[in-house]
Formats: sequence, structure tokens, C-alpha cells
Amino acid sequence: MSKEKMIRSFDGTQLFTRKDTAQKQKAAVVIAHGLAEHLGRYDALAKTLLEHGFTVYRYEQRGHARSEGKRAFFNDFNEMPDDLKTIMDWAKEENSGQSVFLIGHSMGGFSAAAYATKYPGTADGVILSGALTRYNKELFGPLPMDLPLDTYLDNELGEGVCSDPEVVKAYGEDPLVEKKISVGLINEFAPGIAWLKENAAPFVDPVLVLHGNEDGLVAEKDSRDFYSEIGSKDKTLKIYAFLMHEIFNEPSKYKIYDELVEWMDDRL
Repeated sequence: MSKEKMIRSFDGTQLFTRKDTAQKQKAAVVIAHGLAEHLGRYDALAKTLLEHGFTVYRYEQRGHARSEGKRAFFNDFNEMPDDLKTIMDWAKEENSGQSVFLIGHSMGGFSAAAYATKYPGTADGVILSGALTRYNKELFGPLPMDLPLDTYLDNELGEGVCSDPEVVKAYGEDPLVEKKISVGLINEFAPGIAWLKENAAPFVDPVLVLHGNEDGLVAEKDSRDFYSEIGSKDKTLKIYAFLMHEIFNEPSKYKIYDELVEWMDDRL
């Protein structure tokens, strides 16, 4: 069963959400998508989670796809974890007594890492995929960029997302993928990542850190550094040989989905 609706975030911005309810529910999962994309790109993952008894909550980050907000723009990096808190609070309220896990990919991985840092102990486990947690690969050059915040750059991420040419093609043709990204959004990664690094010790939640070794957008060293610096006692790191940025869309994705399910099942 699937339901879409708008939810008011902390500052009144309306976020587009989708909830898919598992028939035999055992837990819930919130998914945070990456830069310039949207929740529909996680349909295959959501379907697998549903089949395994996980109700799935997804949302579109502000300024992305069907959510409100200036296009692909953030005023402050805290908007990412605080928007996510709105969704997590909703999921926790509807599923009291059951575990609520958090999955974040790329910029959504930053959102999830920042959320768990700022609000520790509120997720029952965090899974990060190709998460931007350090900026070892200067994708946009040194930050902050010395350009007006409302300057928009073309989205040229497509080539690095996946080894499957069909996924790259679909990404380029997807009307809900943002075609331009603001300097304002990109520049917020500088203070955001600095804050995440300074506050590595307060990150104590159970965490599964995943990264493709051939990731052309976010350095796998980000995940290795993050993993070694955080305070979590229950932490697992997996670097996948040959895989690119979107490990959830690579040809071997179902094998990875099974690993996520097994990891969450072990923590129920």
C-alpha cells in the first residue's frame, strides 16, 4: 500500500513524501536520496525492503523534485538533518514499539550522518551508501566557491553515477532529476563536513558504511575516514571492488539489498 503526501518541515517548507506499507511489517526504514535526484530512484530498493517486512518512508529533499524550496539550494547545511528529523519523527510516531532504520545515499548519506550526529540514539541503525562525509575528492573544486550563491552550475554528475549505461541514460533523461545545482547548496558542504568531522565522536549509532571502490563522485576514503573516527561501537565498513557511486543501482544491487536486510534483521 502506497501513500504520497506533503509534510511540513521545521520551517514550514513542504516536503513531498511517500510511504509504502509492508504487509507483514517488522520494522520501518527511512530513505534519504542524494544530490539532484528524487525518491523514485529508490523504487527497486523499496520493493525489496517491503518484501522483507520493512515499511518504507521516503521524502524529497527541499529544493528537489516535488518538494518546495528554492531549486537545488540550501541556506544552511542544518536544513538537511532537520528536514530528515521531520521524516524520522513521523516514522517513529507511526511505528512506536518497532525499530526505525535510516538509509542515506551520497548527499542523503551526509544528511543521515549529520542527523545521527545531531540526534544520537533516535535511529535504530544507520546505513550509509557512497556518503559525502569528508570531501577527499574535490568534485566541485576547493570550497567554498567564490561565486554568488544563486549562481547555478550544470548537473554533470551523470557520468559518475553507475557502471550500467542504462542507469546513466535514464538519469540524464529523468525529468525529476535537477539539471542545475546552486553554488549555495554546494558551498554548504564546506561547513557541514567540517562540523561532521569535528563531531565524529558523538556519532554512536549502529552503522553500516558502504562504498563503491570506483566511485567517481565521492571518494571511498571519505567512508574509511568517517568509519575510523566515529564513536560507534557497532560499526561495519564494506568497500565494493569495481562498483561506482550508486551501489544501489549497480547490476549487483540485489546482492547489496540482501546485505542491508541481513544487517537490519540482526539488529531487530
